[in-house]
Amino acid sequence: MRHLLVISLVFVVSGCSLFQPRTAPVEIKTITLPAPMYHPPMPLEVNLQDIKWRVLTPEVMEEYLQLVKEGKAPAEPYYALSTQGYESLSMNMAELKRYVTNVLAIIEYYREQDKDLETEEKPDE
Repeated sequence: MRHLLVISLVFVVSGCSLFQPRTAPVEIKTITLPAPMYHPPMPLEVNLQDIKWRVLTPEVMEEYLQLVKEGKAPAEPYYALSTQGYESLSMNMAELKRYVTNVLAIIEYYREQDKDLETEEKPDE
């Protein structure tokens, strides 16, 4: 009886270690996905103020100065541009418009590229 108790105790302590269960190897797949691209919102459109242009010739200036002396016109400061200065201002505005247009085209291109990547990745999920 004592031998039977020792043998059963050995089986109880060893548990199922005598019988090796079959284990399947675990297959690990690592999928790297790029971080989603952040698209900041576009800034508000430019809201330009109207400009009142007035061409001051010597005759118009004499008339204006006479009205100021009589008190019939407000004394306003005027800023003047030469023909060359006006041409430079015009060229600068055209250059600024070209730059903004090019930057917007680049932004639009990259946004389209990101949309294409997103549509290519969706069927795999």
